[in-house]
Amino acid sequence: MVYISGGNKLIHPEKTLAHLGISQDMKIAYLGCGSTGHFLIPAAKMIGENGMAYAVDILKSVLSEVSKRSRLEGVSNVKTIWANLEIYRSTGLADNELDMAFLINILFQSKEHTNIFREAKRILKPEGKLLVIDWNRTSAPFGPPPIDRVKVEDIKSLAHSLELELVDEFSPGKYHFALVFRK
Repeated sequence: MVYISGGNKLIHPEKTLAHLGISQDMKIAYLGCGSTGHFLIPAAKMIGENGMAYAVDILKSVLSEVSKRSRLEGVSNVKTIWANLEIYRSTGLADNELDMAFLINILFQSKEHTNIFREAKRILKPEGKLLVIDWNRTSAPFGPPPIDRVKVEDIKSLAHSLELELVDEFSPGKYHFALVFRK
């Protein structure tokens, strides 16, 4: 099985973000953003210059690439944050600051889901939304091995234990699931 690092390219960002109700002036964070800005740049454009899009990742090289891509795309409302999401409070963002947070194709890479979800919940405003997109556990000729992929039921259970309410579930593409939780 071949792993495609750009699994986000199998998901249409504008369609997914529109489904979420992204709008002008929102504050969002893409947790574990990766270097391509595949979701971040479209989201930053949708929230406009009065909104704020935080790109959070553990790799400084990734954040540098996001900054470059933002400049190339003429997007000025992106701020990068170097943080280890497996450590609670590592983002340095204020409690109850964000309208939305995204966890896209990162959960299969970690065993510290509780800390990642706790941090996402902490930074969300009351009624803020958390989008979780990850690989389906079906076999495919690419992507992480199915054994490494997270179970939808486990993610729902974890979110429920943290008092996050499941408000939507949809398929953002052939190889992924999407869950939307509200604080």
